[in-house]
Amino acid sequence: MNSDVIVTCAVTGAGDTADKHPDLPITPDQIAAAAIEAAEAGAAVAHIHVRDPETGKGSRDPALFRAVVERVRAAGTDVIINLTAGMGGDFFPDPADPSRGGPGTDMAGPADRLNHVAELRPDICSLDCGSLNFGDGVYVSTVGMLRTMAARIRDLGVKPEMEVFDTGHVWLANTLVAEGLINDPPLYQICLGIPWGAPAETATMKTLRDLLPANAVWAGFGISRMEMQMVAQAMLLGGHVRVGLEDNLYLKRGVLASNGELVEKAIRIIELLGGRAVSPDEARAKLGLKR
Repeated sequence: MNSDVIVTCAVTGAGDTADKHPDLPITPDQIAAAAIEAAEAGAAVAHIHVRDPETGKGSRDPALFRAVVERVRAAGTDVIINLTAGMGGDFFPDPADPSRGGPGTDMAGPADRLNHVAELRPDICSLDCGSLNFGDGVYVSTVGMLRTMAARIRDLGVKPEMEVFDTGHVWLANTLVAEGLINDPPLYQICLGIPWGAPAETATMKTLRDLLPANAVWAGFGISRMEMQMVAQAMLLGGHVRVGLEDNLYLKRGVLASNGELVEKAIRIIELLGGRAVSPDEARAKLGLKR
């Protein structure tokens, strides 16, 4: 069991949830405020996507990331900033011609997926370690793309959080580590319950954990109603945890949540199990991050 737990809050995500929660953070001001709220509730890390303020759809516009990061940094919070680098891999085949992308497709190369990371130099950025049937589309992240992105992230001095959605993703992430593209200690995020990745179950989380290198730092989460169950499970299996409105909109059945409330609930679970949520500085030490 892990008694000293890093809590990450994924404050908004990029999914089609803007019409499902009236207070979902959408604008840069709202997303920055959500990251600060999560930090004040006890999260050591804020995982940040941005959204088009007009449509609420996920975006990879560097100007939106800059606006969020500048607001969080100006607020004086010491929360660890973790920016997604997963946008630019969404492919939805055109029904009339599957060789072309249809509505919702947004494909970009490795350099474009990292434009905002290169500009803003966050503490951490995500690295989605493989392609996946994702809802009704496909998330595309090829081996060549990942090698290129991992090398660039390393050279920027940013910590990659390798997101793994299935066993093959762990295999690929481990290969990046073995090839020297990931600095020690390698950081993994076990992502469960996303259609059509690995299910949010105890056996699945343990299986993926057991495939990790001995020196890995890892966290895990489950989406929707499995969010808090996977908080407990990750801690009991020796990992860290993630919650937030990206993964789940509800505090309990029928009651919409805020990011702060989800962090507070996760910390209550951690404390009931005999552990504690660590500070950002303690998390930096565990992750090998510079202040």
